[in-house]
Amino acid sequence: MKQLIHGLERMLELGGTRRDITFLAFSGVALLSSIVRLPPLPFDPAWIAIILCGIPIILEAVIGLVTEFDIKADVLVSLALIASVCIGEIFAAGEVAFIMQLGGLLEELTVARARAGIEKLVHLTPQTARLISKGGERVVNADQVQVGDLLRVLPGETVPVDGMIVSGQTSINQAVMTGESLPVDKTVGDEVSSGTVNQFGAFEMKATKVGQDSSIQRMIRLVQSADAGKAKIVGIADRWATWIVVIALSAAALTWLLSGEIIRAVTILVVFCPCALVLATPTAIMAAIGNATKHGFLVREGDALERLSKVQKMAFDKTGTLTFGKPEVVAMETDGGMDEAQLLRYAACAESLSEHPLGKAIVRCYNRRCAAKLPEASQFTMTPGKGVTALVEGKEVLAGNPALLASRGIEVSGTLDRSAQRHLSKGATVIYLAVGGQMAGFIALADTLRPQSAEMLRRIQSLGVQPVLLTGDAENAARTIAGQLHIEEVHASCLPEDKLNRIEAYQKMNHPVCMIGDGINDAPALKRADTGIAMGGVGSDIAVDAADIALVDDKVEELPHLLALSQRMMTTIKLNLAFSMALNFAAIALAITGILNPVVGALVHNAGSVLVIVNSALLLKWRMKK
Repeated sequence: MKQLIHGLERMLELGGTRRDITFLAFSGVALLSSIVRLPPLPFDPAWIAIILCGIPIILEAVIGLVTEFDIKADVLVSLALIASVCIGEIFAAGEVAFIMQLGGLLEELTVARARAGIEKLVHLTPQTARLISKGGERVVNADQVQVGDLLRVLPGETVPVDGMIVSGQTSINQAVMTGESLPVDKTVGDEVSSGTVNQFGAFEMKATKVGQDSSIQRMIRLVQSADAGKAKIVGIADRWATWIVVIALSAAALTWLLSGEIIRAVTILVVFCPCALVLATPTAIMAAIGNATKHGFLVREGDALERLSKVQKMAFDKTGTLTFGKPEVVAMETDGGMDEAQLLRYAACAESLSEHPLGKAIVRCYNRRCAAKLPEASQFTMTPGKGVTALVEGKEVLAGNPALLASRGIEVSGTLDRSAQRHLSKGATVIYLAVGGQMAGFIALADTLRPQSAEMLRRIQSLGVQPVLLTGDAENAARTIAGQLHIEEVHASCLPEDKLNRIEAYQKMNHPVCMIGDGINDAPALKRADTGIAMGGVGSDIAVDAADIALVDDKVEELPHLLALSQRMMTTIKLNLAFSMALNFAAIALAITGILNPVVGALVHNAGSVLVIVNSALLLKWRMKK
């Protein structure tokens, strides 16, 4: 028996979607030929639909019953098919098989493509490390590094394992772990994580966590466990299948016993087939996905919108989601008689040769504000963790932190420092400027809000969903952004596991949650959330692969429409279900009295299915009212 079941399962696996479409096309033509009887054939063409569409349904029902005693909608369909054939109602059997197979195809088309997010995370794992030993420096496989080993990391290289810096200074791009938009200065005694990127200075580190204990490997395990823990939604027709089968069989048996007419019993089985019920959900989902696509969303999971309609909280990453994800000049203050235009000019000249994101932001600001070409800087030097120095028009320009200025004997005045501290308390980064040995002022830079974010969040709240901020940024920066957007619940300094734990905490409290992010560090939370939405334009490939939905063009103002669309879709599904069940019971009453025969009953079913499809199609052009 096991070998037989295995063989049947192999038969059903062959072909897939392309096979189903081909079978449906042939079956549709066959049913039309059965109606018009052209050309004349020695057999009823509806047999083609029974063989191509009906047999797979019967096989699925048999496998489910024998292997797991799982009663689904296909059990009742199989009974109706067999009963119709036994009494010679071939067209009724073929029509039921065709409609059910069409519903199955629509459900299959809403299933997501296989995702490669975990594979891409694996590819991020550093492959080699520079091991320092008594014999000198040598390159080894990263998995050979042991706790306590001394390693060297050069500029541009990925940190191979978790560890602590023992020599050197640098800036580390930690976006893979925290999502922070700016590199973080590191010096002796600071910890570094595997998978992060060394931006500028070479340093030596002592390995503290290696192999499966490293940060990047923990991230991979988080994504895998989050995917395994996400609940899958079962089709409504299958959830109700046991009751439908019991009611249909009871009604058919009683009718046969009381009337003595088996055709009435068969008609009940035919009209009770959940054709419209099966079509109710996938047709609405397909139409809603089509609508979402027109508004810039790529829906990767068939049931993602169904899950989205139930969310009570919407968790946002900050950088790249609510903000643009890159620093911009937000304030300038001068000292020593220099005006802001001169301050910006000297800063842009000094930073013109820098690859640091802050330096590029200053140059970008100058180019927007000033038409004049920058003079060339010379003797450019970058000091990791401090800043840059350059010679501009014969004057030495220092641009960096107070430690850089102190190394040249320049002090920041109390007034200037107090002003700078106000910006620092709001999460900004401050670059101090000294020109020709004299303090000149400072430039404050910060990640800037998307102009649509505030209105988008207001509309989401109007739909009954509470926004939450989950960010890897420091508390000050997080609170500043949250205050501007009127977000009450804020969780700052979140590592990937912190975001994942927060999502799971909401779910344990029976608060379905949607996660919206763009970074690799968001991948575990995107995967675990009831619905994950990734920023497709600025987001990493891994974040997009981990999410159920991707916002292709990063227009966050469309998020309320998607949320409202999901709720509207569920309303449409409920209307479809109510209509299909009402039609079924009305048809049963007519079948019991003998008014309907199997062929007419099948046509009634067909009409019900068409009305369900038409109602679902209205979602294609639906638009949320502002």
